[in-house]
Amino acid sequence: MNWQQLITNKRLGQEHRHSPRHDDRTEFKRDYDRLIFSAPFRRLQNKTQVFPLPGSVFVHNRLTHSLEVASVGMSLGADVARQLTDRDPGLRSTMIHEIGQIVAAACLAHDLGNPPFGHSGEKAIQTFFTEGAGAAVRAGVSEAFWSDITHFEGNANAFRLLTHRFCGRRPGGFVMTYPTLAAIVKYPYSSLLAGDKGKFGFFATEQEVYERIAADMGILRLSAPGEPPRYARHPLVYLVEAADDICYEIMDIEDSHKLKILSYDETERLLLGFFDSETQQRLRRRMKDEGLTDDNERVVYLRACAIGRLEAECVRVFVDNEEEILAGRFSGSLVAAMGEPLRSAYRHCAELSRERIYRSKPVLDVELSGYKIMATLMEQMVDAALHPDRYYSRQLICRVSSQYDISSPDLETRLMAVIDYISGMTDVYALDVYQKIMGMSLPIV
Repeated sequence: MNWQQLITNKRLGQEHRHSPRHDDRTEFKRDYDRLIFSAPFRRLQNKTQVFPLPGSVFVHNRLTHSLEVASVGMSLGADVARQLTDRDPGLRSTMIHEIGQIVAAACLAHDLGNPPFGHSGEKAIQTFFTEGAGAAVRAGVSEAFWSDITHFEGNANAFRLLTHRFCGRRPGGFVMTYPTLAAIVKYPYSSLLAGDKGKFGFFATEQEVYERIAADMGILRLSAPGEPPRYARHPLVYLVEAADDICYEIMDIEDSHKLKILSYDETERLLLGFFDSETQQRLRRRMKDEGLTDDNERVVYLRACAIGRLEAECVRVFVDNEEEILAGRFSGSLVAAMGEPLRSAYRHCAELSRERIYRSKPVLDVELSGYKIMATLMEQMVDAALHPDRYYSRQLICRVSSQYDISSPDLETRLMAVIDYISGMTDVYALDVYQKIMGMSLPIV
């Protein structure tokens, strides 16, 4: 692969026409602005990141997480561009200087497809078809569609959300640039190749779109003709992934301290673990010299230092492995390829997060409640889509926005419309709909 082809201004849905421009924004800045002002992005403020949505103590939701990932992604992209052009001045004639903006836009979009209640919501959609009443539809759908819905994945759903022509929407979905779209496809293959991890990058309904984008940008196809498609990653995927890895791990540690799941001493040890002993002492002296006596302020300072250190190391790994990345031979993530002590410190944070944070009672309570809510919504809405002539089904279908083709004569289209509708809900809205259709609450006029 080559940078000249990988970074293009081409925009999905506008390949053969050019709209007049009235300002000096780049095409990739337009992507960023279009996402910031979109309804799906705003809805992220009411979607759980890890902890329950905030009460008296503010913790991260999907929106604040996405903004922070975009900030780190901008730095990663800008630093990589600078180092690559310093090493190869010939790249200055390309648009490689734009990759910071491209990565930032992709970071804003990377969680758009996540359903309510995060991973628990994903599992509820999957298991409705594998373990619940949805198993009955298997005989009536294609193998590819069945694989898609039983592996339902927020990453693939984000690509669908940005590219699919929902009812009333123009061709090309959000009409994003090719590089921004490719940079969010973390798993560039179909669900038929998802394997035990259950990860994939695009539904069968959007496969042709991804294949067209990949061919235009010269993204390497790794599978043989006639086999389910598998591609190398667009190189910028590694930077989007690194920004996400850095932010969720470090910010979950900070949130855990705020919620008193971790003590200050535990939090300090984790964040200082990214530095050698000499730097640790220097950071402690600096906090003292600057009068940082409040534990929360000290954690904020150490968090910023840790993110900066991780960002710089991921830039180094990317630049050192540019040739392998462009050849499609680089495996794993930038974080996994970091040097010591960063790799061990990051692994220690991840292990502690699994034991103390992701299995904490508040998190488990959200997952249990969220799973029940999502499973019930799937059961009720799929039943309505299967039996649209029933009275209760007609009432439920009337609640669904006209952008979702839930009345289509095609069964797969109706089922996907249900998934689109439910996965697009916020946590709060999903709870509200659940309570109403279960007769647990009535609207107050």
